[in-house]
Amino acid sequence: MSRKLALTLTALAVVGATAPATAAPPHPAASGRQAAYRAAAAEHGVPEKVLLAVSYLESRWDTNGGQPSTAAGYGPMHLTDLETANAGALGLHHNEGTEDPRGDSARPALAPEPAEVGGVVASLHTVDLAARLTGIDKAKLRSDATANIRGGAALLAHYQQQLGGKRTTDPSAWYGAVARYSGATERGAAAAFADEVFSVLSSGAARTTDDGQPVSVAASPVNPDRSALDRMNLTTAAAAAVECPTGISCGSVPAPYQQIDGGYGNHDLSNRPVNQKVDYIVIHDTEATWATTLQLVQDPTYVSWHYSLRSSDGYIAQHVPTKDVAWHAGNWYVNAKAIGLEHEGFAAQGTWFTEAMYRTSAKLVRYLANKYRIPVDRQHILGHDNVPGTVPSTVAGMHWDPGPYFDWSHYFDLLGAPFRGDAGAPNVVTVKPDFATNKPAFTNCDGKGNPCAPRSSSSVVLRTQPSDTAPLLKDAGINPNGPSTMRVSDVGSRVDAGQHFVVSRRSGDWTAIWYLGQEGWFRSANAIPGRGAVATPKAGVQSIPVYGRAYPEASAYPAGVDVQAVTPLQYTLPAGQS
Repeated sequence: MSRKLALTLTALAVVGATAPATAAPPHPAASGRQAAYRAAAAEHGVPEKVLLAVSYLESRWDTNGGQPSTAAGYGPMHLTDLETANAGALGLHHNEGTEDPRGDSARPALAPEPAEVGGVVASLHTVDLAARLTGIDKAKLRSDATANIRGGAALLAHYQQQLGGKRTTDPSAWYGAVARYSGATERGAAAAFADEVFSVLSSGAARTTDDGQPVSVAASPVNPDRSALDRMNLTTAAAAAVECPTGISCGSVPAPYQQIDGGYGNHDLSNRPVNQKVDYIVIHDTEATWATTLQLVQDPTYVSWHYSLRSSDGYIAQHVPTKDVAWHAGNWYVNAKAIGLEHEGFAAQGTWFTEAMYRTSAKLVRYLANKYRIPVDRQHILGHDNVPGTVPSTVAGMHWDPGPYFDWSHYFDLLGAPFRGDAGAPNVVTVKPDFATNKPAFTNCDGKGNPCAPRSSSSVVLRTQPSDTAPLLKDAGINPNGPSTMRVSDVGSRVDAGQHFVVSRRSGDWTAIWYLGQEGWFRSANAIPGRGAVATPKAGVQSIPVYGRAYPEASAYPAGVDVQAVTPLQYTLPAGQS
């Protein structure tokens, strides 16, 4: 079956509490990476536990192969270098495709996307300051984990000195330095980041990093001194009515609703869920700086979404009330039933998301799911790449964010709904690769067709035969004239963590699933037993058409409203498949 929403199988999961970091052992043995944190902390007079907790909230101690995050940050300490990270970027938003985020062809064309907002933002260039403080070359600070940790420790010590704090071993005295490390200029955002760091300290954490290094920080409940916030010249936003959970920083940046030439923008008023049930939450990636993201959503001639999340610290801005319909998913039927979350990211090569943003995003999604009774599973918490085109002509232009490097398994752990094996339906599997070791050989991350650097991924590639060298599947909507490709933007022959599919057969350590009317083969280790409703054509039916939107019959349209055709997509569910 297809990756698209119209073809997914529904299974319910229970909304749970945010997953805490795994508690650390009381006396962990010092690994090479653990020793690097200890040495850097001693070198710069920073409490080791504070350094570890800050790094955990930035990267979960991962190196990510020296590749930049979507916030232009490098290494375990997320030292930022915007120009290097953004070199060769493909342009604004999702770079490829012709999707109209409204997903309604009856409306006039949108205005073109505006240019990026310029200007130097200090929080996007912390590698420069780290280089001055340590004397370490910027390239080494970006690529070498030990150097990166030393750079992060130097920044924390520098911020502590700026705020008049002492180089003490007491973690409670470092709250201000931690808040400044976030790069936030708003008091609420800086405090929320620091609070989350001290939450990590309180619970402890232990894990093995993406390059095989065991790292831990023991649980140490701390009552931090928050008085340094008063000395940081942070802005304080006026109180605003926002729909956000407690315990995170959330502000209001309203999207305009006004008349423009030929129509209105940039969203639709509604009264959900009274007049329309909300069934989905759609996860997006902006491919733009924070400043540009806010500029876009405040343009009445452009499009809209309900929330934006800042990558560096997880700060949330709400733009459209959730009762109203924002224009974000490229499918009007989905827009009418969905809430859209845009996660900041601008570098085409940005390959990972900060832990700070994962955590606040998960808290927001859990809050919205509770409010609207949305099941917390991959059939209702969607990527933009799961949203179908409305009609055949729109399929190829649909967007592919948040992309293959979004860690869906970790995200659902934070949502309290981890992907677990379920033996209730032996012919159904849930895709679940090991994110750290699953590194498909994608291409064109640089926009020039070159191989992408090996990166951890939630995506599993499907092949026509049980062989790593077999051709990819054909997607009649995206690549009608040939097989799919390994381009990072080509979703025609891959599936993602958390999705459910029906097994057609198995061979050795390979499993085949029904996908796009074909058998798609992948290594069995990349899936666990699943459960879900299974649709099968009844006897005598040769195939079932698949649609990208569900509109009423022509007789239901009011006078003066153009009838929108409900046309099958290029895909079908053939007899004998499920």
